[in-house]
Amino acid sequence: MHWTTERMMEEHANINRMLDVVERECVAILDGRGIDLSFWQQVVAFIRLYSDKHHHGKEEQFLFPVMVRKLGRVGETMVTHGMLVEHDLGRSHVKDLENSLEQWKEKPTTLAKLGILANAMAYVNLLRLHTGKENNVVYTFAERMLDEDSWKEIDASAKAFEADPKNVQVKDTYLALLARYESR
Repeated sequence: MHWTTERMMEEHANINRMLDVVERECVAILDGRGIDLSFWQQVVAFIRLYSDKHHHGKEEQFLFPVMVRKLGRVGETMVTHGMLVEHDLGRSHVKDLENSLEQWKEKPTTLAKLGILANAMAYVNLLRLHTGKENNVVYTFAERMLDEDSWKEIDASAKAFEADPKNVQVKDTYLALLARYESR
């Protein structure tokens, strides 16, 4: 397995840990806990900066373009009509979650609470399926089908991305946040 694939699978594990935290919070709300706006704002930040910008950024900038370029129609179908569609759907769930949080902040109604829970769990369910597909289908297909020169290009780009101090800070900040919420 190549460096980039291993790194992205580690990120999937971290993302899935946060999905577990979000699901536990949704259950706690159903059991009577109030809406903790600070928690949800930090979850949205984790999703946007770690899951989307940091993780999906590497896929969308480095792995997926090479797959489309090198693997032809199969790569294009898998990436453009599969993974990228799911990335956009996830972004839509997060935007809707954010809108529900704003509604709650303005007027804490049962309908706003329902929006928070529904959108949070829609994102959780989508990302669990999505990370499974990428780990078990997309990455294994790319590992098998891309040549070593392609992997050298992908790995070099991903390593440079990871070394950027801004990206190191995002990773460190949000993994620390994840650890804090797991122990809550």
